[in-house]
Amino acid sequence: MTYTPCFTIPELKPFISWSYFFHAWSLGTSFASIAQVHDCPACLAGWMQNFPEDQKTQAQTALNLWHDAQEQLRRWSEEGRSASCRVMIERAWSEEEDIVLPDLGARLPLLRSQHYAPGEPALCLADFVAPRQSGINDHIGLFASTTEPDMEQSHDDDPYRHLLAQTLADRLAEAAAELAHMMVRRQWWGYAADEQLTIPQMLAAHYQGIRPAVGYPSLPDQSLNFLLSTLLDFPSLGIRLTESGAMMPHASTSGIMLAHPCARYFSVGTIGEDQLRDYARRRGMEPDALRPFIHTEGF
Repeated sequence: MTYTPCFTIPELKPFISWSYFFHAWSLGTSFASIAQVHDCPACLAGWMQNFPEDQKTQAQTALNLWHDAQEQLRRWSEEGRSASCRVMIERAWSEEEDIVLPDLGARLPLLRSQHYAPGEPALCLADFVAPRQSGINDHIGLFASTTEPDMEQSHDDDPYRHLLAQTLADRLAEAAAELAHMMVRRQWWGYAADEQLTIPQMLAAHYQGIRPAVGYPSLPDQSLNFLLSTLLDFPSLGIRLTESGAMMPHASTSGIMLAHPCARYFSVGTIGEDQLRDYARRRGMEPDALRPFIHTEGF
């Protein structure tokens, strides 16, 4: 099953993670609470009073940034701008550290964590997919989301406005993935059809399952984007890949969706040469060709 929704700015706005937005501007994530405050002078003054004196200057900077961000979102909404997300929900089973997609004739080789506490399991994302011999009819989701390419290129003549557009576009691409993931859980796949989470709870990942993105600690091999591009047809979404596997527009994200109730995020951490050789064999690549794509601690 493949779904390619196109979300409007008003649809996406409630799903924006303002914590990550302010973090991108090197401001404290506590300033994201501004998103819960009514836009009236008394409300904003009360919000400012919640911060100690030594944080008042940063709070004012965050407030100004917030107003500018709302204005940019308003303009994009009036222009009919949007963000798209493609999701494929496919039958799957695990074979050791690989996820097999039989209907696509594809295989996703993955890495096992080398960064865990004594007594803790060394996790691999494939652990959260049922093995074929279990007889369980399991599935996974594949996804990619992006904004319209020229959104992040707005205001080339104004460095501040240009950076604002870039950071907002990043958040909209992530919001599209968040909104699509909600629809996967509740409707398209429906493994959590009775979910009653609020949006803040969703942004805090309180839902069943996980949505690891390519390049993040549990999915650190950026070359997987080339495989996902083939399966999801990135070009038809307006996404192209650089030689390093980076997505363009930069305001794009991709990854997989897992439904297992015990699934959790983890860090692969530093991998050894033996693990690299085994992983390269499963990827059908030479270790030295694969090495530049894997971004783990100390590797």
